[in-house]
Amino acid sequence: MSDLLGPSVLTEPEAEEDVAAARVRRRGALAEVVALYAICLSVALALAAVLVAATGGSWTDVYRAMLEGSVGAPGRWGLTLRVAIPILLVGLGTIISGQAGLVNIGQEGQVVMGAFLAGYVGSRFAGRGPLTLTMLLLASIVSGAIWAGVAGVLRYWRNVPEVLTTLLLTAVAANLLGFGLRQRYLLLAPAAGRANRNQVSEPLAADARIPRLTIFGNTFPLSIVLALALAFALAVVLHRSVTGFRLRMLGRNSRTARRAGVSERKYGLGAMLASGGFAGLGGGVMLAGGDFGNYQLVANFGAGIGFAGLLAALVAQQRVLVLIFVAFVFAGLRTGSGFLRATGVSGRIADVVQGLLVLALLLPPAVLFLRHRRRARALTRART
Repeated sequence: MSDLLGPSVLTEPEAEEDVAAARVRRRGALAEVVALYAICLSVALALAAVLVAATGGSWTDVYRAMLEGSVGAPGRWGLTLRVAIPILLVGLGTIISGQAGLVNIGQEGQVVMGAFLAGYVGSRFAGRGPLTLTMLLLASIVSGAIWAGVAGVLRYWRNVPEVLTTLLLTAVAANLLGFGLRQRYLLLAPAAGRANRNQVSEPLAADARIPRLTIFGNTFPLSIVLALALAFALAVVLHRSVTGFRLRMLGRNSRTARRAGVSERKYGLGAMLASGGFAGLGGGVMLAGGDFGNYQLVANFGAGIGFAGLLAALVAQQRVLVLIFVAFVFAGLRTGSGFLRATGVSGRIADVVQGLLVLALLLPPAVLFLRHRRRARALTRART
């Protein structure tokens, strides 16, 4: 029988040995990756400790304060969840554009524009029950999608790099919000309801606010359910659908995708619209959740959430389920910094720690990529 099958067919013991060897190689590669991440994180934390000591503080007190401020103290993990929700939504949109090979870095402006239209709709349609909240959130999605769509149109019809247009549109969005907060017919609240005539919008009515849950003394809005549902749905779409496959094909090799019949304009522009829609929804959730301005629009409303979501998506390496954890960590760094004043250290130290952690998490993929490329070149030279 073996003569009929030929010499290239493996016997059953040989096949089992090959499978066992492959498993050993996979385990070794996994252990190597874990060790590389552990080393990078340890170095980052050590550098942060040195910087804290250089400013005259105690690194143990700083790390303890950040841990207490993010999850340890009563009610703090609820606050961290409230900050993590928009970071997660923005990160999901960033993953969509990244899968299509697009570099959208204007999430901050898309968040602002989503909150802008959400505030306008919420103040004009108050008193209609749950319909007001639904219209508010839909308006935020549409506004963010349109703002990112401008960059998409310029990218595919005028060949203007989206990395420039999305960033420049962020500055435009900030100025538009400032203009809206100076005009009574847009966002500015009546003078009678403003303390010291501050430029703020009118607070959202009760029916335009997202309901809240309280668990073990921790309060957070129900939008956490929406964010997690969207995350799991996006994971399924990207990895278990034809649309997700075409997006990934477009992102990895646009020429091959075009030859396979994938419309670069259709899927690329769709990815930009979806990316902006998620960021805009993040802005609407921030406004209707009440944790970023007490249900009001104020100057600098974005609070850096757009950039935080962008960094979270980069650290997660465009993995949706990993992004859920990374968004919570980033939110914990923001909320934990509020406890640093008690240690006598500036709250900016939290930004330093976050930057070092981002670098530590981005370094291993770069190292692995360079190593794989070096091995591939060595194999190519050996064959030739």
